[in-house]
Amino acid sequence: QNLHEDPISAVTTKSAASEVLDATMITNFFVISPRGDTVIAKSYRSKSGVGAHERSHTEAFFRKVKFWDGVAPGTPGMDTTLGLGSGGNKLSTDSLGGGSGEGSETKDSKKFGDAPPVFVMPDGYSYMHVKRNGLIFGCATEKNISPVVVIELLSKIAKVFKDYCGTLSEESIRKNFILLYELLDELLDYGYPQVTQTENLKAFVYNEPIVVSAVADTGKMINPKTASASAVHKPVISSVDADGKKTSLAANQKNEIFVDILERLSVLFSSNGYVLNSTIDGCIQMKSYLAGNPQLRLALNEDLIVGKNSGSTSYSSGVTVDDINFNDCVNLSEWDHGRTLSFYPPDGEFIVLSYRMTGEFKTPFRIFPSIEEVEPNKLEIAVHIRAEIPDNHFGANVSIEVPLPNSTTAATCNVVSTPGATGVNAEYVSQEKKLVWTLKKFPGCTEQTMRAKITLSGPCTSQIRREIGPINMSYEIPMYNVSSLQVRYLRIAENMPGYTPYRWVRYVTQSNSYVCRL
Repeated sequence: QNLHEDPISAVTTKSAASEVLDATMITNFFVISPRGDTVIAKSYRSKSGVGAHERSHTEAFFRKVKFWDGVAPGTPGMDTTLGLGSGGNKLSTDSLGGGSGEGSETKDSKKFGDAPPVFVMPDGYSYMHVKRNGLIFGCATEKNISPVVVIELLSKIAKVFKDYCGTLSEESIRKNFILLYELLDELLDYGYPQVTQTENLKAFVYNEPIVVSAVADTGKMINPKTASASAVHKPVISSVDADGKKTSLAANQKNEIFVDILERLSVLFSSNGYVLNSTIDGCIQMKSYLAGNPQLRLALNEDLIVGKNSGSTSYSSGVTVDDINFNDCVNLSEWDHGRTLSFYPPDGEFIVLSYRMTGEFKTPFRIFPSIEEVEPNKLEIAVHIRAEIPDNHFGANVSIEVPLPNSTTAATCNVVSTPGATGVNAEYVSQEKKLVWTLKKFPGCTEQTMRAKITLSGPCTSQIRREIGPINMSYEIPMYNVSSLQVRYLRIAENMPGYTPYRWVRYVTQSNSYVCRL
Protein backbone atom coordinates (compact mmCIF):
# COMPACT_ATOMS: atom_id res chain seq x y z
CA GLN A 1 0.00 0.00 0.00
CA ASN A 2 1.46 3.32 -1.02
CA LEU A 3 1.63 6.07 1.56
CA HIS A 4 1.86 9.14 -0.65
CA GLU A 5 -0.47 8.50 -3.52
CA ASP A 6 -1.31 12.18 -3.44
CA PRO A 7 -5.01 12.21 -2.44
CA ILE A 8 -5.28 15.73 -3.84
CA SER A 9 -4.40 14.75 -7.38
CA ALA A 10 -7.68 12.92 -7.87
CA VAL A 11 -9.63 16.18 -7.52
CA THR A 12 -7.22 18.84 -8.73
CA THR A 13 -7.15 18.77 -12.52
CA LYS A 14 -9.01 21.55 -14.24
CA SER A 15 -10.27 19.10 -16.82
CA ALA A 16 -12.34 17.26 -14.18
CA ALA A 17 -16.09 17.62 -14.10
CA SER A 18 -17.33 20.99 -12.87
CA GLU A 19 -19.30 19.46 -10.03
CA VAL A 20 -16.10 17.90 -8.64
CA LEU A 21 -14.31 21.23 -8.84
CA ASP A 22 -17.13 23.01 -7.06
CA ALA A 23 -16.92 20.41 -4.32
CA THR A 24 -13.25 21.20 -3.69
CA MET A 25 -13.31 25.01 -3.87
CA ILE A 26 -11.48 26.89 -1.11
CA THR A 27 -12.71 30.42 -0.41
CA ASN A 28 -9.62 31.75 1.38
CA PHE A 29 -6.30 30.55 2.80
CA PHE A 30 -4.36 32.05 5.72
CA VAL A 31 -1.44 31.48 8.07
CA ILE A 32 -1.77 32.78 11.64
CA SER A 33 1.10 33.32 14.10
CA PRO A 34 0.96 32.07 17.72
CA ARG A 35 -0.05 35.61 18.78
CA GLY A 36 -2.97 35.71 16.35
CA ASP A 37 -1.39 37.90 13.66
CA THR A 38 -2.34 37.06 10.09
CA VAL A 39 1.02 36.44 8.44
CA ILE A 40 -0.27 35.31 5.02
CA ALA A 41 -3.80 35.62 3.64
CA LYS A 42 -5.12 34.98 0.18
CA SER A 43 -8.76 35.14 -0.90
CA TYR A 44 -10.24 33.17 -3.77
CA ARG A 45 -13.60 33.48 -5.44
CA SER A 46 -16.76 33.48 -3.36
CA LYS A 47 -20.32 33.15 -4.60
CA SER A 48 -21.97 34.48 -1.46
CA GLY A 49 -20.67 38.01 -1.96
CA VAL A 50 -19.48 38.41 1.63
CA GLY A 51 -17.59 41.70 1.66
CA ALA A 52 -15.97 41.63 5.10
CA HIS A 53 -12.23 42.11 5.29
CA GLU A 54 -10.38 38.81 5.64
CA ARG A 55 -8.79 40.00 8.89
CA SER A 56 -12.17 40.01 10.65
CA HIS A 57 -12.62 36.37 9.60
CA THR A 58 -9.18 35.27 10.77
CA GLU A 59 -9.41 37.19 14.07
CA ALA A 60 -12.72 35.56 14.93
CA PHE A 61 -11.34 32.18 13.86
CA PHE A 62 -8.22 32.59 16.01
CA ARG A 63 -10.26 33.57 19.08
CA LYS A 64 -12.37 30.46 18.61
CA VAL A 65 -9.34 28.19 18.26
CA LYS A 66 -7.45 29.82 21.12
CA PHE A 67 -10.37 29.79 23.55
CA TRP A 68 -12.25 26.73 22.39
CA ASP A 69 -15.39 26.21 24.48
CA GLY A 70 -16.72 23.05 22.91
CA VAL A 71 -19.38 24.89 20.88
CA ALA A 72 -19.54 24.99 17.09
CA PRO A 73 -21.01 28.50 16.72
CA GLY A 74 -22.13 28.14 13.13
CA THR A 75 -24.41 25.21 13.90
CA PRO A 76 -28.13 26.12 14.14
CA GLY A 77 -29.37 26.43 17.71
CA MET A 78 -25.90 26.86 19.22
CA ASP A 79 -23.97 29.79 20.64
CA THR A 80 -23.14 32.38 17.95
CA THR A 81 -21.40 34.96 20.16
CA LEU A 82 -17.89 33.52 19.63
CA GLY A 83 -17.55 33.65 23.39
CA LEU A 84 -17.77 37.46 23.32
CA GLY A 85 -21.42 37.93 24.30
CA SER A 86 -22.84 37.81 27.80
CA GLY A 87 -24.96 34.82 27.02
CA GLY A 88 -22.12 32.67 25.77
CA ASN A 89 -21.00 31.56 29.21
CA LYS A 90 -24.39 30.22 30.35
CA LEU A 91 -24.68 27.36 27.90
CA SER A 92 -24.98 23.94 29.48
CA THR A 93 -24.09 20.65 27.87
CA ASP A 94 -27.78 19.84 27.48
CA SER A 95 -27.94 22.23 24.53
CA LEU A 96 -25.04 20.40 22.92
CA GLY A 97 -27.00 17.21 22.71
CA GLY A 98 -24.07 15.38 24.29
CA GLY A 99 -26.13 13.52 26.82
CA SER A 100 -23.06 13.10 29.03
CA GLY A 101 -24.96 13.58 32.23
CA GLU A 102 -23.08 16.77 33.10
CA GLY A 103 -25.77 19.24 32.14
CA SER A 104 -25.82 20.79 35.60
CA GLU A 105 -22.31 22.15 35.13
CA THR A 106 -21.86 25.47 33.43
CA LYS A 107 -19.29 26.04 30.76
CA ASP A 108 -17.10 28.01 33.18
CA SER A 109 -16.41 24.87 35.19
CA LYS A 110 -15.68 22.69 32.18
CA LYS A 111 -12.30 21.83 30.74
CA PHE A 112 -12.36 21.62 26.96
CA GLY A 113 -9.47 20.40 24.88
CA ASP A 114 -8.09 21.77 21.66
CA ALA A 115 -10.39 22.96 18.91
CA PRO A 116 -11.24 20.30 16.32
CA PRO A 117 -9.58 20.66 12.91
CA VAL A 118 -12.95 21.37 11.26
CA PHE A 119 -15.84 23.49 12.53
CA VAL A 120 -18.42 26.01 11.26
CA MET A 121 -18.38 29.74 12.11
CA PRO A 122 -21.29 32.22 12.18
CA ASP A 123 -20.34 33.57 8.74
CA GLY A 124 -21.56 30.25 7.33
CA TYR A 125 -18.10 29.06 6.26
CA SER A 126 -16.48 25.80 7.31
CA TYR A 127 -13.02 26.47 8.75
CA MET A 128 -10.29 23.83 8.62
CA HIS A 129 -6.79 24.08 10.04
CA VAL A 130 -3.60 22.26 11.00
CA LYS A 131 -0.91 23.39 13.44
CA ARG A 132 2.76 23.29 12.49
CA ASN A 133 5.57 24.68 14.70
CA GLY A 134 3.12 26.95 16.52
CA LEU A 135 1.71 28.36 13.27
CA ILE A 136 -1.88 27.76 12.18
CA PHE A 137 -2.41 26.91 8.52
CA GLY A 138 -6.11 27.35 7.83
CA CYS A 139 -8.68 27.88 5.14
CA ALA A 140 -12.40 28.52 4.84
CA THR A 141 -14.93 27.16 2.38
CA GLU A 142 -18.62 27.66 1.77
CA LYS A 143 -18.95 24.28 0.07
CA ASN A 144 -19.61 20.90 1.63
CA ILE A 145 -16.20 19.52 0.71
CA SER A 146 -14.15 16.56 1.91
CA PRO A 147 -12.30 17.62 5.10
CA VAL A 148 -9.67 14.91 4.59
CA VAL A 149 -8.65 16.39 1.23
CA VAL A 150 -8.34 19.90 2.69
CA ILE A 151 -6.39 18.76 5.78
CA GLU A 152 -4.00 16.87 3.49
CA LEU A 153 -3.70 19.97 1.29
CA LEU A 154 -2.88 22.21 4.28
CA SER A 155 -0.25 19.70 5.42
CA LYS A 156 1.24 19.70 1.93
CA ILE A 157 1.37 23.51 1.85
CA ALA A 158 3.16 23.58 5.23
CA LYS A 159 5.64 20.97 3.95
CA VAL A 160 6.32 22.93 0.74
CA PHE A 161 6.84 26.14 2.73
CA LYS A 162 9.36 24.35 4.94
CA ASP A 163 11.16 22.79 1.98
CA TYR A 164 11.61 26.16 0.23
CA CYS A 165 12.36 28.26 3.36
CA GLY A 166 14.52 25.67 5.11
CA THR A 167 12.79 26.23 8.45
CA LEU A 168 9.14 26.77 9.26
CA SER A 169 8.72 29.70 11.62
CA GLU A 170 7.00 33.07 11.74
CA GLU A 171 10.28 34.85 10.99
CA SER A 172 11.07 32.70 7.95
CA ILE A 173 7.56 33.27 6.56
CA ARG A 174 7.72 37.04 7.07
CA LYS A 175 11.12 37.28 5.36
CA ASN A 176 10.05 35.09 2.44
CA PHE A 177 6.46 36.17 1.90
CA ILE A 178 7.11 37.09 -1.76
CA LEU A 179 8.41 33.59 -2.45
CA LEU A 180 5.54 32.01 -0.50
CA TYR A 181 2.88 34.01 -2.35
CA GLU A 182 4.53 32.88 -5.57
CA LEU A 183 4.29 29.28 -4.38
CA LEU A 184 0.65 29.79 -3.39
CA ASP A 185 -0.14 30.96 -6.91
CA GLU A 186 1.11 27.59 -8.19
CA LEU A 187 -0.33 25.49 -5.36
CA LEU A 188 -3.87 26.87 -5.64
CA ASP A 189 -5.76 28.25 -8.65
CA TYR A 190 -9.10 29.88 -7.87
CA GLY A 191 -9.22 27.74 -4.74
CA TYR A 192 -8.49 24.52 -6.63
CA PRO A 193 -5.35 22.55 -5.64
CA GLN A 194 -2.91 22.26 -8.55
CA VAL A 195 0.81 21.38 -8.18
CA THR A 196 1.66 20.21 -4.66
CA GLN A 197 4.96 18.33 -5.13
CA THR A 198 8.15 20.14 -4.10
CA GLU A 199 10.22 19.01 -7.09
CA ASN A 200 7.49 19.92 -9.61
CA LEU A 201 7.22 23.47 -8.25
CA LYS A 202 10.88 24.28 -8.95
CA ALA A 203 10.13 25.01 -12.61
CA PHE A 204 7.63 27.74 -11.68
CA VAL A 205 9.46 29.54 -8.86
CA TYR A 206 11.88 32.39 -9.60
CA ASN A 207 12.34 34.10 -6.21
CA GLU A 208 15.10 32.99 -3.85
CA PRO A 209 14.53 32.28 -0.16
CA ILE A 210 16.21 34.25 2.61
CA VAL A 211 17.67 31.75 5.06
CA VAL A 212 16.68 32.15 8.70
CA SER A 213 18.55 30.34 11.47
CA ALA A 214 16.56 27.49 12.99
CA VAL A 215 15.06 27.88 16.46
CA ALA A 216 17.12 25.97 19.01
CA ASP A 217 15.50 22.88 20.48
CA THR A 218 16.10 22.56 24.21
CA GLY A 219 15.88 18.79 24.00
CA LYS A 220 18.81 18.72 21.60
CA MET A 221 20.82 21.22 23.64
CA ILE A 222 21.17 18.63 26.40
CA ASN A 223 23.23 16.33 24.21
CA PRO A 224 24.59 18.09 21.10
CA LYS A 225 25.51 14.74 19.55
CA THR A 226 21.84 14.07 18.88
CA ALA A 227 21.29 17.31 17.00
CA SER A 228 21.21 17.01 13.23
CA ALA A 229 23.61 19.10 11.19
CA SER A 230 22.51 22.63 10.29
CA ALA A 231 22.41 21.55 6.65
CA VAL A 232 19.09 19.87 7.24
CA HIS A 233 17.55 23.35 7.37
CA LYS A 234 18.78 24.38 3.93
CA PRO A 235 16.15 25.26 1.32
CA VAL A 236 15.76 22.99 -1.70
CA ILE A 237 16.76 25.84 -4.06
CA SER A 238 19.61 28.38 -4.06
CA SER A 239 19.07 31.01 -1.38
CA VAL A 240 20.23 34.31 0.10
CA ASP A 241 21.56 34.54 3.64
CA ALA A 242 20.80 37.28 6.17
CA ASP A 243 23.70 39.41 4.87
CA GLY A 244 22.40 39.29 1.31
CA LYS A 245 25.06 36.85 0.14
CA LYS A 246 23.78 34.37 -2.43
CA THR A 247 24.44 30.70 -1.75
CA SER A 248 24.09 28.23 -4.56
CA LEU A 249 23.27 24.59 -3.94
CA ALA A 250 26.01 23.60 -6.38
CA ALA A 251 28.75 25.66 -4.70
CA ASN A 252 30.55 23.89 -1.85
CA GLN A 253 27.63 21.53 -1.58
CA LYS A 254 28.12 18.55 0.67
CA ASN A 255 26.45 15.39 -0.52
CA GLU A 256 24.33 14.74 2.55
CA ILE A 257 21.27 12.73 3.39
CA PHE A 258 19.39 12.87 6.69
CA VAL A 259 17.42 9.93 8.01
CA ASP A 260 15.09 10.11 11.03
CA ILE A 261 13.51 7.03 12.60
CA LEU A 262 10.64 8.54 14.60
CA GLU A 263 8.42 6.55 16.96
CA ARG A 264 5.41 7.83 18.90
CA LEU A 265 4.15 5.73 21.79
CA SER A 266 0.56 5.43 23.01
CA VAL A 267 0.46 3.57 26.33
CA LEU A 268 -2.26 3.17 28.96
CA PHE A 269 -1.26 2.02 32.48
CA SER A 270 -3.54 0.74 35.20
CA SER A 271 -3.38 2.25 38.70
CA ASN A 272 -0.97 -0.50 39.83
CA GLY A 273 1.49 0.12 36.98
CA TYR A 274 0.50 -2.66 34.57
CA VAL A 275 0.26 -1.93 30.84
CA LEU A 276 -3.35 -2.18 29.59
CA ASN A 277 -2.84 -1.00 26.02
CA SER A 278 0.25 -0.06 24.01
CA THR A 279 0.88 1.02 20.42
CA ILE A 280 3.88 2.30 18.45
CA ASP A 281 3.33 4.56 15.44
CA GLY A 282 6.64 4.95 13.64
CA CYS A 283 8.03 6.28 10.39
CA ILE A 284 11.34 6.65 8.55
CA GLN A 285 11.69 10.20 7.27
CA MET A 286 14.40 11.49 4.94
CA LYS A 287 15.73 14.70 3.47
CA SER A 288 18.24 14.39 0.64
CA TYR A 289 20.87 16.85 -0.60
CA LEU A 290 22.64 14.40 -2.92
CA ALA A 291 23.91 15.82 -6.22
CA GLY A 292 22.56 14.07 -9.27
CA ASN A 293 19.74 12.44 -7.32
CA PRO A 294 21.24 8.90 -7.39
CA GLN A 295 19.28 5.78 -6.54
CA LEU A 296 19.55 4.76 -2.88
CA ARG A 297 19.34 1.39 -1.15
CA LEU A 298 18.01 1.22 2.40
CA ALA A 299 18.22 -2.04 4.38
CA LEU A 300 16.32 -2.77 7.60
CA ASN A 301 16.48 -5.67 10.06
CA GLU A 302 16.77 -8.99 8.26
CA ASP A 303 14.53 -10.58 10.92
CA LEU A 304 11.74 -8.02 10.41
CA ILE A 305 8.30 -9.69 10.32
CA VAL A 306 5.29 -7.87 8.86
CA GLY A 307 1.95 -9.03 10.29
CA LYS A 308 1.40 -10.91 13.53
CA ASN A 309 -0.33 -13.75 11.69
CA SER A 310 2.45 -14.27 9.17
CA GLY A 311 3.04 -17.78 10.51
CA SER A 312 6.82 -17.39 10.54
CA THR A 313 8.62 -19.15 13.38
CA SER A 314 12.21 -18.92 12.21
CA TYR A 315 12.45 -15.28 13.30
CA SER A 316 10.72 -15.63 16.64
CA SER A 317 13.17 -13.22 18.28
CA GLY A 318 12.91 -10.65 15.48
CA VAL A 319 11.04 -7.38 15.17
CA THR A 320 7.34 -7.83 14.41
CA VAL A 321 5.22 -4.96 13.10
CA ASP A 322 1.50 -5.07 12.40
CA ASP A 323 1.64 -3.30 9.04
CA ILE A 324 3.84 -1.07 6.89
CA ASN A 325 2.92 1.61 4.34
CA PHE A 326 5.50 2.59 1.72
CA ASN A 327 6.01 5.79 -0.23
CA ASP A 328 5.09 5.39 -3.89
CA CYS A 329 8.70 6.12 -4.95
CA VAL A 330 9.94 2.92 -3.27
CA ASN A 331 10.87 -0.17 -5.31
CA LEU A 332 9.93 -3.32 -3.35
CA SER A 333 11.54 -5.93 -5.60
CA GLU A 334 14.09 -6.89 -2.91
CA TRP A 335 11.86 -6.41 0.11
CA ASP A 336 10.54 -9.91 0.64
CA HIS A 337 13.86 -11.77 0.67
CA GLY A 338 16.30 -9.10 1.89
CA ARG A 339 14.26 -6.38 3.63
CA THR A 340 15.92 -3.88 1.27
CA LEU A 341 14.31 -0.85 -0.37
CA SER A 342 15.55 1.05 -3.42
CA PHE A 343 14.31 4.49 -4.48
CA TYR A 344 15.18 7.83 -6.03
CA PRO A 345 14.71 10.37 -3.24
CA PRO A 346 12.40 13.28 -4.14
CA ASP A 347 13.22 16.85 -3.15
CA GLY A 348 12.47 18.02 0.35
CA GLU A 349 11.38 15.99 3.33
CA PHE A 350 9.49 12.81 2.65
CA ILE A 351 8.40 9.69 4.53
CA VAL A 352 9.93 6.52 3.13
CA LEU A 353 7.64 4.25 5.13
CA SER A 354 5.39 4.26 8.17
CA TYR A 355 4.66 1.32 10.42
CA ARG A 356 2.49 0.36 13.39
CA MET A 357 3.16 -2.07 16.21
CA THR A 358 0.70 -3.16 18.89
CA GLY A 359 1.00 -5.59 21.76
CA GLU A 360 3.66 -6.01 24.38
CA PHE A 361 6.92 -4.09 24.27
CA LYS A 362 9.22 -2.70 26.92
CA THR A 363 7.90 0.72 27.85
CA PRO A 364 10.62 3.33 28.44
CA PHE A 365 8.96 4.64 31.63
CA ARG A 366 6.78 2.92 34.21
CA ILE A 367 4.36 4.96 36.33
CA PHE A 368 3.28 3.88 39.83
CA PRO A 369 0.76 6.23 41.49
CA SER A 370 -0.80 6.07 44.95
CA ILE A 371 -3.48 8.07 46.77
CA GLU A 372 -3.94 8.15 50.53
CA GLU A 373 -6.70 9.93 52.46
CA VAL A 374 -4.98 11.27 55.60
CA GLU A 375 -7.97 13.38 56.75
CA PRO A 376 -11.54 13.75 55.47
CA ASN A 377 -10.54 16.81 53.41
CA LYS A 378 -6.82 16.10 52.87
CA LEU A 379 -5.15 13.74 50.42
CA GLU A 380 -1.60 12.66 49.78
CA ILE A 381 -0.67 11.72 46.22
CA ALA A 382 2.61 10.04 45.29
CA VAL A 383 3.76 9.48 41.72
CA HIS A 384 6.75 7.17 41.30
CA ILE A 385 8.33 6.90 37.83
CA ARG A 386 11.00 4.40 36.87
CA ALA A 387 13.07 4.85 33.70
CA GLU A 388 13.58 1.44 32.09
CA ILE A 389 15.77 2.67 29.26
CA PRO A 390 19.54 1.92 29.32
CA ASP A 391 21.66 4.18 31.49
CA ASN A 392 23.40 5.66 28.44
CA HIS A 393 20.08 7.18 27.28
CA PHE A 394 17.81 9.78 28.85
CA GLY A 395 14.38 11.33 28.58
CA ALA A 396 14.38 14.98 27.54
CA ASN A 397 11.75 17.63 28.28
CA VAL A 398 9.77 15.29 30.51
CA SER A 399 6.43 16.64 31.77
CA ILE A 400 3.93 14.90 34.07
CA GLU A 401 0.48 16.37 34.71
CA VAL A 402 -1.93 15.23 37.43
CA PRO A 403 -5.45 16.74 37.24
CA LEU A 404 -7.00 17.48 40.65
CA PRO A 405 -10.64 17.88 41.76
CA ASN A 406 -12.43 21.21 41.26
CA SER A 407 -12.86 21.41 45.05
CA THR A 408 -9.07 21.68 45.58
CA THR A 409 -8.22 24.77 47.63
CA ALA A 410 -4.47 24.28 48.10
CA ALA A 411 -1.68 21.88 47.17
CA THR A 412 2.00 21.58 47.98
CA CYS A 413 4.44 19.20 46.32
CA ASN A 414 8.03 18.11 46.71
CA VAL A 415 10.28 15.94 44.55
CA VAL A 416 12.71 13.18 45.50
CA SER A 417 15.27 13.13 42.67
CA THR A 418 18.14 10.78 42.02
CA PRO A 419 21.52 12.14 40.88
CA GLY A 420 21.73 12.95 37.19
CA ALA A 421 18.31 14.53 36.78
CA THR A 422 18.40 18.20 35.79
CA GLY A 423 15.82 20.95 35.54
CA VAL A 424 13.49 19.31 38.08
CA ASN A 425 10.46 21.36 39.13
CA ALA A 426 7.02 20.58 40.54
CA GLU A 427 4.19 23.05 41.14
CA TYR A 428 0.45 23.35 41.57
CA VAL A 429 -1.33 25.35 38.87
CA SER A 430 -4.39 26.68 40.69
CA GLN A 431 -6.15 28.07 37.61
CA GLU A 432 -6.17 24.70 35.87
CA LYS A 433 -6.43 22.60 39.05
CA LYS A 434 -3.51 20.32 38.28
CA LEU A 435 -0.01 19.38 39.39
CA VAL A 436 2.77 19.90 36.84
CA TRP A 437 6.07 18.07 37.29
CA THR A 438 8.83 18.76 34.78
CA LEU A 439 12.33 17.37 34.27
CA LYS A 440 14.68 18.68 31.63
CA LYS A 441 16.71 15.45 31.76
CA PHE A 442 15.56 12.07 33.13
CA PRO A 443 18.51 9.61 33.03
CA GLY A 444 17.94 5.96 32.22
CA CYS A 445 17.88 3.29 34.95
CA THR A 446 16.89 5.89 37.58
CA GLU A 447 13.76 6.56 39.61
CA GLN A 448 12.03 9.84 40.43
CA THR A 449 9.22 10.47 42.93
CA MET A 450 6.86 13.38 43.48
CA ARG A 451 4.70 13.69 46.59
CA ALA A 452 1.86 16.18 46.94
CA LYS A 453 -0.45 17.16 49.79
CA ILE A 454 -3.92 18.21 48.64
CA THR A 455 -6.44 20.23 50.66
CA LEU A 456 -10.09 20.07 49.60
CA SER A 457 -12.93 22.44 50.41
CA GLY A 458 -15.02 19.55 51.71
CA PRO A 459 -14.89 15.84 52.50
CA CYS A 460 -13.46 13.55 49.84
CA THR A 461 -16.34 11.60 48.36
CA SER A 462 -16.16 8.87 45.72
CA GLN A 463 -17.28 11.40 43.10
CA ILE A 464 -14.42 13.77 44.02
CA ARG A 465 -12.01 10.83 44.05
CA ARG A 466 -12.91 10.07 40.44
CA GLU A 467 -11.96 13.62 39.43
CA ILE A 468 -8.29 12.91 40.21
CA GLY A 469 -6.25 11.96 37.17
CA PRO A 470 -5.52 10.40 34.83
CA ILE A 471 -1.80 11.11 34.89
CA ASN A 472 -0.43 12.28 31.54
CA MET A 473 3.27 12.08 30.71
CA SER A 474 5.12 13.58 27.73
CA TYR A 475 8.78 13.15 26.84
CA GLU A 476 11.34 12.67 24.07
CA ILE A 477 14.18 10.14 24.03
CA PRO A 478 16.96 10.92 21.54
CA MET A 479 18.94 8.14 19.81
CA TYR A 480 16.64 5.41 21.10
CA ASN A 481 13.73 3.44 19.69
CA VAL A 482 11.48 0.96 21.42
CA SER A 483 10.64 -1.30 18.49
CA SER A 484 14.31 -2.20 17.80
CA LEU A 485 13.79 -1.38 14.11
CA GLN A 486 17.24 -0.54 12.78
CA VAL A 487 18.72 0.81 9.55
CA ARG A 488 21.37 -1.77 8.60
CA TYR A 489 22.83 0.39 5.86
CA LEU A 490 22.03 3.27 3.54
CA ARG A 491 24.13 3.39 0.39
CA ILE A 492 24.08 4.51 -3.22
CA ALA A 493 22.89 1.74 -5.52
CA GLU A 494 25.55 2.32 -8.20
CA ASN A 495 29.27 2.48 -7.60
CA MET A 496 30.24 6.09 -8.30
CA PRO A 497 34.02 6.77 -7.94
CA GLY A 498 34.81 9.86 -5.89
CA TYR A 499 31.23 10.21 -4.69
CA THR A 500 31.30 10.13 -0.88
CA PRO A 501 27.98 11.06 0.66
CA TYR A 502 27.55 11.98 4.31
CA ARG A 503 24.83 9.95 6.02
CA TRP A 504 23.14 11.25 9.16
CA VAL A 505 20.87 8.82 11.01
CA ARG A 506 18.88 9.79 14.08
CA TYR A 507 16.50 7.81 16.27
CA VAL A 508 13.86 9.67 18.27
CA THR A 509 11.15 8.25 20.54
CA GLN A 510 8.30 10.52 21.63
CA SER A 511 5.18 10.13 23.71
CA ASN A 512 1.91 10.42 21.85
CA SER A 513 -0.50 9.46 24.63
CA TYR A 514 1.24 8.19 27.77
CA VAL A 515 -1.49 7.90 30.39
CA CYS A 516 -1.83 6.21 33.78
CA ARG A 517 -5.18 5.72 35.48
CA LEU A 518 -5.66 6.54 39.15
